[in-house]
Amino acid sequence: MYPFLSDADMDNWHDFEVGSRREILALLRGISEKKQMIRMLPLGDSDMCVTTILHVDSDTDSVLLDRPSDPEETARLMSGRPVSFETTLDNIRIIFGTEVMQLGMLDAVPALKIPLPSSLIRLQRREFYRMPTPVGNPVRVTIPMSEEQGGGEAAFPLSDISCGGIAILDNRFVLGDSIGHEYGNCRIELPEIGPIVTGLQIRNSQEMTLMNNKANRRLGCQFIDMSAAAMSAVQRYITKLERERNARMAGLS
Repeated sequence: MYPFLSDADMDNWHDFEVGSRREILALLRGISEKKQMIRMLPLGDSDMCVTTILHVDSDTDSVLLDRPSDPEETARLMSGRPVSFETTLDNIRIIFGTEVMQLGMLDAVPALKIPLPSSLIRLQRREFYRMPTPVGNPVRVTIPMSEEQGGGEAAFPLSDISCGGIAILDNRFVLGDSIGHEYGNCRIELPEIGPIVTGLQIRNSQEMTLMNNKANRRLGCQFIDMSAAAMSAVQRYITKLERERNARMAGLS
């Protein structure tokens, strides 16, 4: 559905996927009415094209987009590769894609024609973007182990964090990869913020081979039963990470 998005993005954004045809029509028509600029990017390209929505046709379940004036840009879009679209509507980030693009016309105006998306992603809060956590001194989550797992507790490094959840690196393969499995009373030590306790539910599992050829497993987990105080602590930690990242980027510029 979204071949242009990474597994980490999809793990983070699946809860923001809109599948209602009526809602998709309303969002796309709102984008069209406000003449919002849309960035188009064929899979594998680095150069974006810009367009607007000319018409949303509910009778044919199609969307007509302004065709680029540059024939080379049009050729890139018509190459048969999936194309991603990204825009904003009332400060909400909208992402969708297509694997089918055709040439079309609207009142003698050259256009691009795509099928009405069967789903799109609507991101209302930037805090849900995952922020990578430090590698040298990793943030860790301590998870109670069941009797079948040997009992006690085990600590695992994080790969990234958002207000929606975390990604855990389980190089010992002890947590399992059952989607939907829940762990309660997990403790995360947030540097300079303090510990928080939350439940975790596995939502995504990915096998990885690291640069040293060692196997690892990345588990995307969603927070469950998290208190408002714990959520506030996570937000403060994400803000801290963003400030540190911006400071590093400023130092390199």
